[in-house]
Amino acid sequence: MQKSFMSLAVLLMVFSSTAHALSWRGNVTVQERLFFKDPEDSRQHGNNLSVAAQPEMYHEWADGKQNISFIPFVRLDQGDDERTHADIRELAWSYIARDYEWTVGLSKVYWGVTESQHLVDIINQTDLIEDFDGEEKLGQPMAKLALIRDWGTVDLFVLPGFRERTFSGVKGRPRIIARVEKDLTSYESSQQDKHVDLAARWSHAIGDMDIGLSWFHGTSRDPILSPTQYNGEIVLQPFYQIIDQAGLDMQLTRGSWLWKLEAISLNGNYEKYQRATGGFEYTFYGLAGSAADLGLVTEYLYDSRGELATTPFEDDIMLGFRLTLNDEQSTDALLGVIKDTHDDSYLISLEASRRLGDSLKLSIQASKFLVDGLDQSLKSFAKDDLLQLELGYYF
Repeated sequence: MQKSFMSLAVLLMVFSSTAHALSWRGNVTVQERLFFKDPEDSRQHGNNLSVAAQPEMYHEWADGKQNISFIPFVRLDQGDDERTHADIRELAWSYIARDYEWTVGLSKVYWGVTESQHLVDIINQTDLIEDFDGEEKLGQPMAKLALIRDWGTVDLFVLPGFRERTFSGVKGRPRIIARVEKDLTSYESSQQDKHVDLAARWSHAIGDMDIGLSWFHGTSRDPILSPTQYNGEIVLQPFYQIIDQAGLDMQLTRGSWLWKLEAISLNGNYEKYQRATGGFEYTFYGLAGSAADLGLVTEYLYDSRGELATTPFEDDIMLGFRLTLNDEQSTDALLGVIKDTHDDSYLISLEASRRLGDSLKLSIQASKFLVDGLDQSLKSFAKDDLLQLELGYYF
């Protein structure tokens, strides 16, 4: 598989050198993470600087019916060797016809509608060392056929090859205190990371409602983490089981209201559970007579495993405020609070960004962990309050 994608990359570079209508864009960012407390593990770093680059190449021909995209990514990190990494987010060819589309190569696919977490979004693996909120994804080898009909769009996927989830290293922060040791990774499938996964999704707009039904069979993107002894240290061993997952995502638009739902049912030999996230967003347009909009976001997060869940969000409520100034600098901010219904644990987060001129963008991200003494799911992060400042140059 690696040889085939290397061949595709060589062909792409040869083709690009002779192409007449080749477009480039991308960004280079400098990121500083400031921590306000000493780490739980003395080996973890303190304040941390990193630099990342993500150029994007795009070319189309045949009157826009065919295109090639190439998006590499690289980050150099001061404190965590694992976070110094590179990836190909996209290296794919697409053919677009009137009622069908083909995509072959490394690509990214996003499913989901809710704000606090994306349960149905299973095609791409999470790049957890990039951001612990799970929003960043690794490129996934795939062959995708989209059938476009009046009664909806059917996306069919063949996914040859699995990519492990990335985890912070010994010095990384924030991370689970009993760190994940990737050298101990194991699989249910005898094919290990060579297992060919399959997926399908039907999506359609029915009046004011967008709906999607999905199915996935293959290696779970979410590993089961088990404590074990390794070189005299207690670490977590990742195990990837084979699963079948059915998913539902819905969004209903009614005036200023957005009603959202994501739900999954996962069936494996080692774990079986259901998860759901649902709620609404109400937007106050033209706040106080200005051009700004203020959105109120409320969601409920459920996991049938309860206290045995591998996520801290098994019975939680999320409340958020989204401010969009609608100004020339595209200023926006999202403040969110997730509260556990069983104890006094809170996760408070802030994301904000603003363009500076034509090419620069300043982004701010802050996280505050208020952890109840009885809450084991967030205990590792009790000292990891952080402020992240990022300045990006876009070209």
